[in-house]
Amino acid sequence: MVNFKHLHYFWTVAREGGVVRAAQRLHLTPQTISGQLSLLEKQLGIDLFLRVGRNLELTETGKLVLSYADEIFSLGGELEEAVHRLPQGRQQVFRVGVVDMVPKSIALRILEPALSMDKPVRMICREASLEELLAELAVHRLDLVLADRTISPTVSARAFCHKLGHCGASFFATNKLQKKLKGKFPQCLNGAPIILPTVGNPLRSSIDQWLAKERIHPRIVAEFDDSALMKAFGQEGLGVFVAPAVITTEVERQYQVSAIGRVDTIKEQFYAISVERRVLHPVVSLVVEAARSILFL
Repeated sequence: MVNFKHLHYFWTVAREGGVVRAAQRLHLTPQTISGQLSLLEKQLGIDLFLRVGRNLELTETGKLVLSYADEIFSLGGELEEAVHRLPQGRQQVFRVGVVDMVPKSIALRILEPALSMDKPVRMICREASLEELLAELAVHRLDLVLADRTISPTVSARAFCHKLGHCGASFFATNKLQKKLKGKFPQCLNGAPIILPTVGNPLRSSIDQWLAKERIHPRIVAEFDDSALMKAFGQEGLGVFVAPAVITTEVERQYQVSAIGRVDTIKEQFYAISVERRVLHPVVSLVVEAARSILFL
């Protein structure tokens, strides 16, 4: 059986980003922490960290062990709260995975109703690829996955997609960049620097189809898997970028940009994926219904 003291040391090192900081937090010497990590690795028969320069990086197995440790020590915290009978009562835990290409603002608006329920809810949110999250959903380590695409027919996971809705896309630019654009939207995109999601992303496919149909040829300066990083580059005026029209106001406020045009034929879809064909989980049901009735009208 895994030594939970060793596991706790590993968990702390991973969360603190290094042995020294973990030792300070646990009030132990770095040598003690390093020795306990070695014992855990020896017991498991595999390396959990790789040394890169002066830093430690988790191996793939280390990442898997960390995900289990997160759940173990989270449950330990729940147990402690239950024993002490906190006034608000035992919180219901809602574990959700968010596919890394789903815009953070969209995820926030979809999940926010879960924290407004009469019964207290503790939300544990994990971001990763769709494939990774489906694997966790399949073993009931997640209650819900938010995605921007349906499950591929080649994936054997037993899960069901519940469409939340879709929306058009808005194009954004800084004021300085807008002054350099020639003509009205969308012709002003011809030759303009543009930042796009990477090829293979559903939104990118929709954008490419629209550009081809309109015979518009922008100059692609960067492509990103991460939608937040794409917006950050757009905020610096390095190119026009695209985001779901439903969060236009939030994008303008957060990134100090303005929408220069909207295209409703560029559709971005959003899905809730669960192991239930008919959603019965109370928090999942609330999230799905709120998204359908409030966010995607």
